[in-house]
Amino acid sequence: MLSGPAPPGAEGRAVRYREDKPEDLARARAAVAGWRGQNPGGTSEQLVAAIGHQFHPDYGVVLRALLFAADRHQARVITGATGSAVPGRGQR
Repeated sequence: MLSGPAPPGAEGRAVRYREDKPEDLARARAAVAGWRGQNPGGTSEQLVAAIGHQFHPDYGVVLRALLFAADRHQARVITGATGSAVPGRGQR
């Protein structure tokens, strides 16, 4: 709930995504891609520990999402998959 008290561990300023600039996202994408190239078996926690200091303290969730997207894309390239199967709907 937005108007209620912050949950434990949620101290600090929250990132408001309307303040997020496309340049920030592009910089994060490049940093994640570079990190993944040097750490092919690295975890999202290791990613945030290694490059998180370059971004807003609350940007860890964005970095993790970008790592997930990069890994998913690489898996599709390796396997030759072109879409995602949705149960009951076939392939998109």
